[in-house]
Amino acid sequence: MAFDHVVIIPHYNDSKRLARCLGALAQNDLSGVEVLVVDNASTEPLDAVMAAFPMVRFVREPQAGAANARNRGVAESRAGNIFFLDADCVPETGWLAAARAAVGRGDLVGGAIEVFDETPPPRSGAESFETVFAFNYRDYILNKGFSVTANLVTTRRVFAAVGPFVHGLSEDAEWCFRARDKGFRVVLDEGLRVAHPTRSDWPALRHKWRRITREMFGLHMAEHPGAAGRLRWLLRAFAVAASGIAHLPKFLLDSRLNGAGERMRGALTLLRLRLLRAGWMIAQVAGFGAR
Repeated sequence: MAFDHVVIIPHYNDSKRLARCLGALAQNDLSGVEVLVVDNASTEPLDAVMAAFPMVRFVREPQAGAANARNRGVAESRAGNIFFLDADCVPETGWLAAARAAVGRGDLVGGAIEVFDETPPPRSGAESFETVFAFNYRDYILNKGFSVTANLVTTRRVFAAVGPFVHGLSEDAEWCFRARDKGFRVVLDEGLRVAHPTRSDWPALRHKWRRITREMFGLHMAEHPGAAGRLRWLLRAFAVAASGIAHLPKFLLDSRLNGAGERMRGALTLLRLRLLRAGWMIAQVAGFGAR
């Protein structure tokens, strides 16, 4: 069967959230759309999810990493329009209609990402932090020139011209920057909306930022190789450490936080995380990596 559009969803050991994502996607009009889940060699079984969503095609990518899974999804499909979605995201009921309409508005169209908590209130420090700081999609797209692949529309023509995602870097930013350098443009579509859960505790938040710090360092050094690049990263580390103080007022002003407790826990998490990130970045300059 020929499809006009394909939704590519990378997955690794998160079947409960994957089922939630597919359940929300199933509320959309799926006509002309192939839904393709690329499992990254999960150790947990997917039999129940596969049985619950027979209209979804599942393929397996043995190489670790979401970049490899997305590349496999593109290679496995033939549709002209490619919609990237993450397994832990919950698309709105009109997401596919918005994605169809977004095709042609830009070479890459990034959508809105809102956050929600998976645990009852009050929020933990990690949840408060993510409520304020996670997925600043407007800044990413309008000022920094990239969209995260959790909610991204493009075409096979653009993907073929830009090339595959690169594992080990900040893959969505690197891919969008490569597209920009080839003359393609990324635009924002606020009507293309998904929701993403906040990290519920410190270990999950730390794991996320350790990975991001590794990937951002790889991207930075690819763009600024040598001693000069390491010096710039070192200076950036000091800026990251200082930014914790500068960003504290955000917790006072954000109306999504409830009460002094959530604001205080979020503020302490901000300071702790920024200092930890700065330490990782200094270790990377010294050749030890983000441990």
